[in-house]
Amino acid sequence: MPQKEKIWNKNFVIACIGNFLVACSFNLLMPTIPIYLADELGIEPSQIGIVLSSYAVALLIIRPFCGFVVDVYARKPLFLLGISLFISAFFGYYFATTVMFFVVLRFVHGLFWGLATVSANTVAIDIIPASRRAEGIGYFGVNTNIAMAIAPFVAVNIYDSYGFQVLINCALVMGFLAIIAVCFIKVPVRQKLDKIPTMSLDRFLLLKGLPIFFNQLFISFGWGTLVAFAVLYGKQTGIHNAGIFFLFLAGGIVLSRVTSGKFVDRGHIHKVMATALLVISIGFLGFAILHSIYAFCVSAFLIGIGYGTLFPALQTIYINMAPSSKRGTANSTYLTGFDLGIGIGMLLGAYLADHYGFSMMYLITAGACLVALFIYWFNSKGVYERNRLK
Repeated sequence: MPQKEKIWNKNFVIACIGNFLVACSFNLLMPTIPIYLADELGIEPSQIGIVLSSYAVALLIIRPFCGFVVDVYARKPLFLLGISLFISAFFGYYFATTVMFFVVLRFVHGLFWGLATVSANTVAIDIIPASRRAEGIGYFGVNTNIAMAIAPFVAVNIYDSYGFQVLINCALVMGFLAIIAVCFIKVPVRQKLDKIPTMSLDRFLLLKGLPIFFNQLFISFGWGTLVAFAVLYGKQTGIHNAGIFFLFLAGGIVLSRVTSGKFVDRGHIHKVMATALLVISIGFLGFAILHSIYAFCVSAFLIGIGYGTLFPALQTIYINMAPSSKRGTANSTYLTGFDLGIGIGMLLGAYLADHYGFSMMYLITAGACLVALFIYWFNSKGVYERNRLK
């Protein structure tokens, strides 16, 4: 029996640490900016949605170009440049006191976040052995998702106890530590390109993956409503520290993500995707109609299991349809799908919350996830099988 190639080498561990710290710094602000805008500036949910979605608009603009650049130029220097610019943008929050300032700052921050995340994911894939790619992606991605879940819980507590500026201080410290960590990564040397490829649409988006990209919008819609409004929804339903939602979300993500990649590598990718989407739908349904602290936590756990299972499977779908020379393009397409869906979730979710309330918004979110399951099973599955590289 051949020995498995090793995933957990020094470079992969350092890449995970750097990525975790960057993701933590970013996600400290996701639940607290809505609270700050609502409590300190008296802003309505519809305007909060505009502020939050401005970074997603920036990501939509920059991601495809990042995929092209990462495929052409050295990836580690681009990773360092991306996170350095990203961390420097945090200084702007010390001076953000108006809605317009927040909109512009979040847009700029989104541009830098786009370069940092595309280069980070592509560096990780270069380090991971090809035979264990989905498993490795699962391990690498889980630290991002843990950051998405734990950082908001910590952020709410810091914000309540010490205020917004102390929160920015914490984000900056994490960011500087991430830069130091990334400096020590050794990335495999790639063969130098004879010439820079001609700029064309297929260098920015994985064209054969566009039907799956459309499917992904319904999937990521739910994540947008979640990160933007879960805390406000919890407070509205009488849960004092609604940030606990993200702890249970993290628990579900960790439990599922570290194991789901193995099932994908064994050829069960479609069953993994379908199961994940069904679990997410059930989680959002419970979140919408049950308002006790116990239901709040169980729903978070189910949603975490669903998304934790889905993330590595969906990313592997894109990667398996692209040659190694287009891994950056595949990653940027995958990430852009989430950016667009999250942005739609924030904007449309804000409108729905304003007019129909948070419960109806999350009920519609559950419906969107069921639509995603239907589209995947009857369309995306076939698209993948026809286009994946053997």
